[in-house]
Amino acid sequence: MKEKYYITTPIYYPSANFHIGHCYTTIIADAIARYKRLTGCDVYYQTGTDEHGEKIEKKAREAGLTPQEYVDKIIIDAKDLWKSLNISYDYFIRTTDEDHARRVGKIFKKLYDQGDIYKGTYEGLYCIPCESFWTESQAPDGKCPDCDRDLKLVSEEAYFFKLSKYQDRLVKYYESHPNFILPLSRKNEMLNNFIKPGLEDLCVSRTSFTWGIPVSFDPHHVIYVWIDALSNYITSLGYPEDDTLMQKYWPADLHLVGKEIVRFHAIIWPCMLMALGLPLPKQVFGHGWLKIDGGKISKSLGNYQDPREYINAYGVDAVRYYALREVPFGSDGNFSEEALISRTNTDLANTLGNLVTRTISMSHKYFKGIVTNPKVNTQLDHELINQVLALKTIVNEKMNNLKVNEAIEEIMEVLRFCNKYIDETTPWLLAKDETTQDRLATILYNLLESIRICAIFLSPFIPDTSKKILEELNTEKKSYESTGNFGSLETNLKLNEPIILFKRIEATKA
Repeated sequence: MKEKYYITTPIYYPSANFHIGHCYTTIIADAIARYKRLTGCDVYYQTGTDEHGEKIEKKAREAGLTPQEYVDKIIIDAKDLWKSLNISYDYFIRTTDEDHARRVGKIFKKLYDQGDIYKGTYEGLYCIPCESFWTESQAPDGKCPDCDRDLKLVSEEAYFFKLSKYQDRLVKYYESHPNFILPLSRKNEMLNNFIKPGLEDLCVSRTSFTWGIPVSFDPHHVIYVWIDALSNYITSLGYPEDDTLMQKYWPADLHLVGKEIVRFHAIIWPCMLMALGLPLPKQVFGHGWLKIDGGKISKSLGNYQDPREYINAYGVDAVRYYALREVPFGSDGNFSEEALISRTNTDLANTLGNLVTRTISMSHKYFKGIVTNPKVNTQLDHELINQVLALKTIVNEKMNNLKVNEAIEEIMEVLRFCNKYIDETTPWLLAKDETTQDRLATILYNLLESIRICAIFLSPFIPDTSKKILEELNTEKKSYESTGNFGSLETNLKLNEPIILFKRIEATKA
């Protein structure tokens, strides 16, 4: 039986069309999902949208639309964007889906029936854009700690989830599962800033707006965002109506979220699952923000352009590569068109593209495109072969530890060595001497085989380019298993004609 792997992005809030920050999270999750599939896992990759709430209701009213009409337009655009980015999700959940709404209603009722939800009155500070409640001690200046906007003082009847009931269990779980929240700085922040000072019961219904899932036994209330939104990770698997997919995929292996919503996934969600008697996800990873010119990308500020502008100008794999390679995963990173161009030219056009074109062109020029048996390997050849064979272990270790940018750098380092190998073996000089044809054949075979293995490892990150390279090689050896054996590339194979994988971009285009 295949090992299962369930990975999720957060479900994004469709108050406006998505920006490059949403793309960043989704591309990383896609690369991890693709890598797990490559290694033979049964992967379930889920993304989606969190569509209810006061902010959506307000924006729809301003646009002269119903909330459903408003979000439908944005979701059409979002799915098109994911298609443009080659995102290979298995399921796209919307909180307006009928089955999700029905299942959330049952979850709410279950928690109420067992005494984990009770009715009361909420009085406190509320951030409409973030849909977050804050205490005065958490926001002494009346500003939202997440977005720095003014908080609104609200008072209304509400249902509450007994979050405080699970505080001690949550602390013990953190202690017994040290890698539950990563990076460790996020875990320490949750413990010291939120949990240990004391958890307060959580407001889980609202009466001041109607755009949400009604409470089945009290329809004057709608279910507030976090029970509605966080439950998506299990309602998509059929919970609580059908346990077929739950038994197969739950608990999730990785919830990938932005650092601004770690608090909800690391505190509220585990406590909800404890109350439901369900296992907790294996890991929550709170990554940093992708910023523009050092500032947070903001829908309200509009300081970004449609990501398809970059895709159309530079290609989908250039955008994917930049997002994956440029930012150390977990830290904040800066997005700039200038840096995207530089990274594309340096790594993709020069290191990768030039290597593939040179090698296949020489194979056609010197051997009519026929892959020839290697003869005798020298010490330099063995150095190349050993570096290529080490990739499988190294990349696997990096990916299992979510060091995506480091995994890519390891592959690029091997490709750089391949270019150095060409310069040191000078195949164009060997081609002039009939006595060195066996040596020339060996060099070209080693290069072609190195390119094949690197292309397979690059497939989770730049899938279109990987596919093109393997098509140029005309090989059937495309499996992950074949990367552990240097010499799998078929001999007497006729290579296809070389193509330009990446054109060098002139900086004036930025």
